[in-house]
Amino acid sequence: MTAVDDRPITRIVELYEDLEVPEGFKAELLRGEIVMMAGPDLVHNRIVLRVLRQIPDQEWDCLQTQDIDLLNETSEPQPDLVVLERDAGPDSGRLLPAQMITVLVEVVSKNSVDRDYGVKRSIYAAGGIPAYLIIDPIMAQCVLLTEPTGTGEDADYRVQSIYKFGESVPLDLLGIELDTSEFGTLPNVRPHRRP
Repeated sequence: MTAVDDRPITRIVELYEDLEVPEGFKAELLRGEIVMMAGPDLVHNRIVLRVLRQIPDQEWDCLQTQDIDLLNETSEPQPDLVVLERDAGPDSGRLLPAQMITVLVEVVSKNSVDRDYGVKRSIYAAGGIPAYLIIDPIMAQCVLLTEPTGTGEDADYRVQSIYKFGESVPLDLLGIELDTSEFGTLPNVRPHRRP
């Protein structure tokens, strides 16, 4: 009989921080699990660019590839876009405290559907992120989640609003109406059943 060590890895954050990620990939720590994924599709990058161009940079900082520090979570996600008040937060460092963030944006890929709509929704709500915008080029829709509530895996957002591409998304916290008319879609990807 073989003995199996089923003790939880207590140093997962240290392992994650020391992880060497191959070029062209990114890694995230989501509730104690290290998730590695390939670089994004061109459709994804263009959507992020079109969102960036609509957020007034005299009031807001828009950060890409920024790791987030969520208290009470064994998670260090790296959202597609982080929006916070201009010059808020620390002057340097790898982790941005969640309480500094106003809006997080994730653009769905064919491999990230469950993470973006499921575990990240719960993680971001538990972190008290005021608004989480899921942009879904598979379903040609945006899902805006606001009013986070709860803790841990039971955390969620009280308000969910869905907007089809072509409709404006009211990002009241940023004082803008996000134009989605130029958002592209992912061809030949099977539709999913989320949210």
